[in-house]
Amino acid sequence: MPLLAAASLLWLAIHIGVSGTGLRARLVRAMGETAFRGGFAIASLGSIVLLVRAYRHGPTIPLWDAPPGLIHALALVMLLAFLLFVASVAAPNPTSAGQEKSLGRTATGVTRITRHPMNCAFALWAAVHMIANGELSAEIFFGTFALTALAGMPSIDRKLAARDPAAWAHLAADTSIVPFAAILAGRNRLALGEIKWFVWVGGAVLWAGMLHGHRYIIGVSALRWLRR
Repeated sequence: MPLLAAASLLWLAIHIGVSGTGLRARLVRAMGETAFRGGFAIASLGSIVLLVRAYRHGPTIPLWDAPPGLIHALALVMLLAFLLFVASVAAPNPTSAGQEKSLGRTATGVTRITRHPMNCAFALWAAVHMIANGELSAEIFFGTFALTALAGMPSIDRKLAARDPAAWAHLAADTSIVPFAAILAGRNRLALGEIKWFVWVGGAVLWAGMLHGHRYIIGVSALRWLRR
């Protein structure tokens, strides 16, 4: 357990303490962009390998037992997570890395639902597994990724606001971090037709594939309560 906690803190320090703060800019000035990106990639890879290894070999300390009905509901939430993930990589959105020029565009497609589809997908994935597993090692492991995704969204927003305040004000008025919040508030509308067909197909295929292949990929059947 101490190793898992240390690995979690290391991951958070790299992705929130460095990437999500002004420290990143200072390191880039000192090292150069290329050297920073290389060092960051190596540190990220090392920390996630350590985190996964510590989780897989950590003790199982039960905290709660999620009922089967809840587990099946969580499996459906994972479908939304897969759809958001595929949508985030299938078309440009204003908060994607390298898509700065799209900041001033009117929100369309998945951006109407959330301006952070990828981070929302990872946050949902992590939250589903935290609830389904109900044991301490899983809470630390998946909680680490949930915290990273949740902290990343306002961090990206701050960077966008600093880069182009006028365009950011327009984007913020029309969109939301929480999926469907802007639509429910009347600041936008649901336009599912704007989301390409391959997003629906790709998300559903990945979801079904992982649901049935979880046993072979992860070692535990997702259909058997998504447990570790």
